[in-house]
Amino acid sequence: MKDFKDKVAVITGAGSGIGLALAVQCAQEGMKVVLADIDRKFLRRAKKKMERIGALYLTVLTDVSKSADIKALAKETIDNFGEIHLLINNAGVGHSKYTWNYTLKDWEWQLGVCLFGVAHGVRIFTPIMLKQDNECHIVNISSIEGLLPGSG
Repeated sequence: MKDFKDKVAVITGAGSGIGLALAVQCAQEGMKVVLADIDRKFLRRAKKKMERIGALYLTVLTDVSKSADIKALAKETIDNFGEIHLLINNAGVGHSKYTWNYTLKDWEWQLGVCLFGVAHGVRIFTPIMLKQDNECHIVNISSIEGLLPGSG
């Protein structure tokens, strides 16, 4: 994709960090941006930042580990902007403790966001994007731990 003007980007984990930086960059390139995040407070801060730069945007409270939330995110995007050109599966979480100290709940949380969040995004957004018959991309972001595992 060479021309970003008026294209639509959906970014998960967009309330802070890399996700918010990507949202700002997409907006500065002329894209309409949908910021999805599980944290209401982060979304409020992101909203202020998007307003300051004059972006055309939408914020959607989203738990990427839930398929229903991703379906709602896709619907909200189509209802507001009519199409989707770029999905960035950026949401991710992690622990600062050794893996052998993870509880089952820790594993479910991390895999729910980092694995199933991406799977839901790809599974739900791909058919929508293919039907549009225009250039579309999905970018899945991972930490370095995908290649070099942390301790434990």
